[in-house]
Amino acid sequence: MNAQLKPVKYSEGSQTLNGLFIKSAKKSTANPGILLLPAWLGIDNASKSIAEDLSKLGYHVFIADIYGEGNYPKNTGEAGKQAGFYKTNYEAYQKRINAALQELVKSGANADNIVAIGYCFGGTGILEAARGHLNVKGVASFHGGLGKDAARKTEPISAKVLICHGADDPFVPKEEIASFQQEMRDSKADWQMIYYANSVHSFTNPEAGNDNSKGAAYNAVAAKRSFEHLQLFLNEVLKK
Repeated sequence: MNAQLKPVKYSEGSQTLNGLFIKSAKKSTANPGILLLPAWLGIDNASKSIAEDLSKLGYHVFIADIYGEGNYPKNTGEAGKQAGFYKTNYEAYQKRINAALQELVKSGANADNIVAIGYCFGGTGILEAARGHLNVKGVASFHGGLGKDAARKTEPISAKVLICHGADDPFVPKEEIASFQQEMRDSKADWQMIYYANSVHSFTNPEAGNDNSKGAAYNAVAAKRSFEHLQLFLNEVLKK
């Protein structure tokens, strides 16, 4: 019997949230956990598929609901507004992420053996988890936004950081990349950034189409390589 994704109703403040949890398909006393932050449309087929794959590899996985009941975007326009709010109000984003992190622990993951991963908007979120000193051993971003307000203080980052980035992603300016890398140096983080050739935004999502000229497209080679890089990272950072 393969483990299956199960709905989990939880809350942060007065907001009701609906996440998904899938337990590890392998028994382990270390109970490693992965918190998954989805892209800006919310929990989607891509995040569910990745959670199922990670469960088979021996991880408890919780997919976070950032927006909550009554706030789910119906299109990319609404998603842009919702995601924009949390990018600007980063402390609210950190609280939503932490609420999901607590649910992952309640579901069986070891609180001191967790990595947070995120895609697009979720990739921005995992950096906020690191900046906010949430209890994660590492964070991994896939085609995520990297910037933070220049007025914000740069503090030490203890979580290990993996950035998987499309070499041709038009949505992340060179200046943002340069500022991020400087932030990593200034924060004394243990970080790595991997670029994938011929890849734009959303390169891990099979539903993103295959037209790079639109700025977001699936790239099967980059998706496979980045998942393998994630596995190397998880093997290094987490106990199994």
